[in-house]
Amino acid sequence: MTELGEPAKVMQLREVPEPEPGPRQLVVRVLAAPANFPDALMCRGLYQVKPDLPFTPGVELCGEVVAVGAEVEGFALGDRVVGGGTMPYGGFAELALMDEPLTFPAPESLDDAQASSLYIGYQTGWFGLHRRAGLTAGETLLVHAAAGGVGSAAIQLGKAAGARVIGVVGGPEKAEVARRLGADVVVDRHQQDFVDVVKAETGGRGADVIYDPVGGETYTRSTKCIAFEGRILVIGFAGGDIQTAALNHALIKNYSIVGLHWGLYNLYDPPAVQECHRALTALAAEGLVAPLVSERLPLEEVAAGVQRLADGSTVGRVVYAASPTA
Repeated sequence: MTELGEPAKVMQLREVPEPEPGPRQLVVRVLAAPANFPDALMCRGLYQVKPDLPFTPGVELCGEVVAVGAEVEGFALGDRVVGGGTMPYGGFAELALMDEPLTFPAPESLDDAQASSLYIGYQTGWFGLHRRAGLTAGETLLVHAAAGGVGSAAIQLGKAAGARVIGVVGGPEKAEVARRLGADVVVDRHQQDFVDVVKAETGGRGADVIYDPVGGETYTRSTKCIAFEGRILVIGFAGGDIQTAALNHALIKNYSIVGLHWGLYNLYDPPAVQECHRALTALAAEGLVAPLVSERLPLEEVAAGVQRLADGSTVGRVVYAASPTA
């Protein structure tokens, strides 16, 4: 990318110098890299991380190590790894750069496209549901945007934790995806009011945990169906509007508004991120979590895929796959 704007316009295939690893860095041959909402925001210049131009988007990936820098101790040439792409050499390329602290062994039970999608969405879900919201077996979990990358991870993690999951989606195709992922109840917001459905499904109690990556009016309406001592997880604002919380309402109804900036754990508690990856790897080995890959795209089609994600028309994970079987 040499300019900012809509992904379909500004993401272009260019020949660039190959990355060279610095201390505690690795260069990988990219096997797969999923599109994430931060990629779209980064293209637009609206993400909190603003790399200098030119740069290659692709905030997470699965790759094979082809070069290591000084002080790298945990990985060797040929290792299959997952983790974060290091700007300006992100994952939507043949080669990418990774920092060792943000790199992890790829789960053997997942193919390249699935493994590439396990890092951000599932770590966000795991930290949100377990560390921030304290979800327990038997509780009711309401997941917004349940057919998307982040929401689909929350469904699987909620079911793995023993929760009853209600997924909210937009349209019949997305409803079918949420059911396939394991949601116990699916609400098509174009046809039903999720507030009414949640109250009906819980006998008027409401949802114990609400997983909200949308924000705006979705958050505001979620406060109408949160249970006593419930927790609303503020994950992001994919809807475009950042709401203002009515704190008097949280006081009167006795619920918690819980924020999650997952990236801060990499800064303040790296061992917790390692623990999370081990837990996710174990869940994947048991077949309890498996990223839903809806599209596997060649490199020349990635820009259009990121644009579809930005426009809200995708389900599951849209992934750049270096080979059709990745």
